[in-house]
Amino acid sequence: MKKPVIDGNWVKAKRAKLGMNQSEFWSELGVTQSGGSRYESGRAIPTPVRKLVFLRYVEGLTPKQLAALRKA
Repeated sequence: MKKPVIDGNWVKAKRAKLGMNQSEFWSELGVTQSGGSRYESGRAIPTPVRKLVFLRYVEGLTPKQLAALRKA
């Protein structure tokens, strides 16, 4: 499976496909709505955030699993 290029356009499309608003989508990653909005508007997404997006929305880890990774 080819890895997606996770950028603002990809995130916005994925969020829309999931029927989530920005607060719902980004809060699962520990990112504020305003921060997520900036990423969706073209600001570069930092590598750690891109990795969280990948793990949550491509690999399907749950928010609980992500939280456990942050503590490790």
